[in-house]
Amino acid sequence: MKGPTNMTVTITERAAKHVSTFLAKRGKGVGVRLGVRTSGCSGMAYKLEFVDSVDADDLVFECNGVKVVVDPKSLPYIDGTELDFAREGLNEGFKFNNPNVKNECGCGESFNV
Repeated sequence: MKGPTNMTVTITERAAKHVSTFLAKRGKGVGVRLGVRTSGCSGMAYKLEFVDSVDADDLVFECNGVKVVVDPKSLPYIDGTELDFAREGLNEGFKFNNPNVKNECGCGESFNV
């Protein structure tokens, strides 16, 4: 299923390149799944995993040549989120630029809306 027109999740070119490179090395996969789970000191945490198949009720957003798959229950919490990939010193990883976040914990692992 395509994503609803009034809700979106995007991925930057830098993050898309990282995902594409990893999927090529992995030898399989159709994109990444972005969702949320109840966890952490602020209530919710992101979950990000590579996707080998899309479920019938999944929403699919394609951006910069990469599919971002979201389950319908997570979408209201991550609507408008931009998935980025950043290197800061020796650390590198995905960053979630989510406009819905009201508070996040000091470690940046969990948030609430």
